[in-house]
Amino acid sequence: MCAITAATALLHLAVAGRYDVFRNELYFIVCGRHPDFGYADQPPLVPLIAAATQIFGINVWLLRLPAVLAATALVPLSATFARRAGGSGLSVVLAAAAAALCPAFAGLTSTLTTATFEPLAWTGCAFLITRAVLLDDRRAMLWVGLVVGLAMEAKYGIVMWLIPLLAGLLLTRERRILAWPQFWVGAALAGAVAAPSLIWQATHGWPFLGVVSRHAPTDLTGSPAAFLIQQIVASNLVLAPLWLSGIVGPFVSPALKPLRFLAIAFVGAAALDFATHGKDYYLFAAYPTMFAVGAVACADLSRRVASAWSIAAAIVFAILLPIVLPILDPPALARYLRVTHLRPPPDEVAAIGAPLTQVFSDEMGWRVLEKQVARVYRALPDAERRHAAIIAADYGEAAAIDFYGRADGLPPALSGENQYFLWGAHGYDGAVIIHINGEARRWKHYCDRLEVVGTFGAPYAMPYENGRPILLCHGLRANLTQTWYRFRSFR
Repeated sequence: MCAITAATALLHLAVAGRYDVFRNELYFIVCGRHPDFGYADQPPLVPLIAAATQIFGINVWLLRLPAVLAATALVPLSATFARRAGGSGLSVVLAAAAAALCPAFAGLTSTLTTATFEPLAWTGCAFLITRAVLLDDRRAMLWVGLVVGLAMEAKYGIVMWLIPLLAGLLLTRERRILAWPQFWVGAALAGAVAAPSLIWQATHGWPFLGVVSRHAPTDLTGSPAAFLIQQIVASNLVLAPLWLSGIVGPFVSPALKPLRFLAIAFVGAAALDFATHGKDYYLFAAYPTMFAVGAVACADLSRRVASAWSIAAAIVFAILLPIVLPILDPPALARYLRVTHLRPPPDEVAAIGAPLTQVFSDEMGWRVLEKQVARVYRALPDAERRHAAIIAADYGEAAAIDFYGRADGLPPALSGENQYFLWGAHGYDGAVIIHINGEARRWKHYCDRLEVVGTFGAPYAMPYENGRPILLCHGLRANLTQTWYRFRSFR
């Protein structure tokens, strides 16, 4: 297990600084530099962590270090889980190997996002409940409450797993833990830790629900068979029998019977993800638990079979590794995707047409964008520059200006998307506007004079961030601050 943990850490450390900052990472850093109890589309924990890593200057490797720690910690946690569930030494190794060789986990921890800590949080919660059930350790439920609360401060997605988890407890004999005072104290603790973010959402009109409602109509989930195939591939085809054993094992093995609630939780979370047209990665955090339970169910395998199984899983992982971690340079990755036909299917409209994968293409071109906008800004006469607002079409562009533009003296960017909308127009009246990625045909009706003063883009960037215009608007016909409500876009 120690060797597997070390190998995982070294792999992630070696590639953590490659490519550039991911679109969402830029946004999180900027949000974290505006400390608050919540933001339009996420809780505060990840933005605060992201901003803290950049206190001493731009450092991509340091930004990714928390994600490296999350990827590394998942390996011993999964192994310990298998041991606590009654597994042998072989089970421990299988669970650790699965956590290390699952492409889905590597992908979630290749960048620092709200999903990065989900596998660790969900698995830690499941481990503590298992400990409570098997050892009658009632104090463990207090720790469950703390983990759930912290998870809610990172991402609200754990609710998708908690609902079927509660159903699993109610449907099995393990419902007895609901009668423990510690269960309810833990629930209260979870609520108390999560409360600041939820209160922030309530006092701001629940903007998160507006973001979620915009995602729901975009159904790229496909058929149940397509959804299942995507999950099997993402979690490593060779490892599929292991997590399937985690589902079936508690219903056929008397020793695993107390853990049926975990199998029910997994199946329920998968059903919720599919029914609500969620993205495929929403379910990834539930797999370490099934790997651990499945490893216990497979404890009677011979070491020769287990070794062959692990080697096969490692080969598949190596084939998929360049798709989830920045192993190859962009041109080499583009060729690899073309030759192998392993390009991941899009899980949202924005991913369609990405030259690389969506994550990697969304790490391209941000510094170039900032430099191109800075040239336009510096070319303005001094009198205009003092009143010029920079408006971006989306939060990624705005965050790139805010993050990289400090060195060039650019003013804070504006955008109507998500948290940027809530930050407002900063008092600008619209006399001079540099608009990134605007539609000239639309904006010419709003400005006394409109010019296309440049374009931005970079090789391998997302199509909607490549070859796009930079507009210069003089004399917005409606005061920008007074009409800011028209720019609102929660998505």
